[in-house]
Amino acid sequence: MASVTVRDLHKKFGETHILKGVSIEVPRGKFAVLVGPSGCGKSTLLRLLAGLEEATAGTIHFDDRDVTSLAPRERDIAMVFQSYALYPHLSVRENMAFGLKLRKTEPAEIERRVKQASAMLGLDHLLDRLPKQLSGGQRQRVAMGRAIVRRPSLFLFDEPLSNLDAALRSQVRVEIRKVHDELEATSVYVTHDQVEAMTLADVIFVLNKGVVEQAGHPLDVYARPATRFVASFLGSPSMNFIDVELARDGGGWVAAGKDELRVTFDAKGFEKGLVAGKQVTLGVRPHEVELFSKSATYRTTNERGAPLTVSIVEALGTESFAHGKLGGASFVARLDAAAQIKKGETVELAFKTVHLFDRETGQSLRDEA
Repeated sequence: MASVTVRDLHKKFGETHILKGVSIEVPRGKFAVLVGPSGCGKSTLLRLLAGLEEATAGTIHFDDRDVTSLAPRERDIAMVFQSYALYPHLSVRENMAFGLKLRKTEPAEIERRVKQASAMLGLDHLLDRLPKQLSGGQRQRVAMGRAIVRRPSLFLFDEPLSNLDAALRSQVRVEIRKVHDELEATSVYVTHDQVEAMTLADVIFVLNKGVVEQAGHPLDVYARPATRFVASFLGSPSMNFIDVELARDGGGWVAAGKDELRVTFDAKGFEKGLVAGKQVTLGVRPHEVELFSKSATYRTTNERGAPLTVSIVEALGTESFAHGKLGGASFVARLDAAAQIKKGETVELAFKTVHLFDRETGQSLRDEA
């Protein structure tokens, strides 16, 4: 398996600049996920790694080998597509073996690899079926098996679960990660689905408008987003954002907003970015709130609690999502269902953790971000 190093990669289609100096590193044997909204450049980057597109500028190395100008067949990669790309007239066994036959691999070795891959993916009882006799999840496993038998230095996945329903996506997602771990493979996976990104990745690269906004371990990126965009993209429901002004309050700091909102917050970690009178954006994730209680100790709170006027309640069994207005902005709070929040009610919330972003640049004000 190979490591992947991309340096200052650019890609233009005519006058349209898709990738704008992207640099990433994927250590050998790690599972990397490229995530971002449609049009951010993640699929273009994957196609450049595969050799299906030619870079406008920059370099791509697999280990110490410069593959920037090499054809796909010279890169020793295997790609799993969203569309499965199976030959409809060939059986599962023949689809999986097809690439090896083209490389004139010995028949006994082909059979051994197909058996090993089919056992790994639970396809043993399907080897003689045609693709039209398979479910969507089974077809995707065949596409994975075809890649596995190649034993490439790098696996590339281009949104392979997009055509599956929610239950199958969850099932195949687990299988992809299990296969990766068993093979000790190096994998690069493209998705716009943040759940796939968070659950699969060893390292995540969040792309936006052709640049990497942040890279790191998924939980680190989630907990300490470097920009407002990253904060808004990772997490469901999305992070809440409120325009506020910073002010001193004795020895502490307050974020003041509309509707008399005053949030006293823990300034630890923000020391370099706090300036009295500065207009910033306050970010709060839906699960980082609780119903206000004077008897409780919160890291971040308001003397009375921040009032949320509830307009919609989504009851999901053990928890509820209360939607409404807070500080002049739309706000969602994830609360315990036992609280029995009702539409039209005003509840006071305590913020356990807050994020602060520069209102103009979108950059986090957190010192270590």
